[in-house]
Amino acid sequence: MSNSALICYSKISPNRNSPRKGTIKGIAIHCMAGQLSVETCGNVFAPASRGASSNYGIGPDGRIGMYVEERDRAWTTSTSLDNYCVTIEVASDPKPPYAVTDAAYESLIRLCADICKRNGIKELKFTGDQNGSLTYHYMFAATGCPEKWIKSHTQEICDKVNAQLNQPVGLYTKTLATGTPI
Repeated sequence: MSNSALICYSKISPNRNSPRKGTIKGIAIHCMAGQLSVETCGNVFAPASRGASSNYGIGPDGRIGMYVEERDRAWTTSTSLDNYCVTIEVASDPKPPYAVTDAAYESLIRLCADICKRNGIKELKFTGDQNGSLTYHYMFAATGCPEKWIKSHTQEICDKVNAQLNQPVGLYTKTLATGTPI
């Protein structure tokens, strides 16, 4: 099991189980409810007293940080979902509709495609329950996370990720490196 080569920052949190007790079957997207940099998000997850973490975080500038390696279970949803999903925190506005920047959104698409490709997830699919390869925190806990903006882009996220998954290998690699296909 590998980690994404798209990361530019890493600060591994003590808040994890090593190794995860399940095979990665999907992705769980969360919103930060704040425009936190990848460094600030790493600092939030750094103290053991926090009792929370995620595998990855995306800052408003589109930079990607890693806080828990994919081989390990992050403490993101506080449910068994964390054993089967790679979790991503995305910087967002601190108030409704919790919008994300264009740069963060594009990085989210690239990171999701990368996670799917490396973990053999053939299609990112939202079913509205735990059976999809894209899940949200609100399905498993009393929260609105990932909030309105990301929820309203669910089908578009799946479509864009799946378009990258269906590209020939050379084109997929170029898309990951540049963010746009040739």
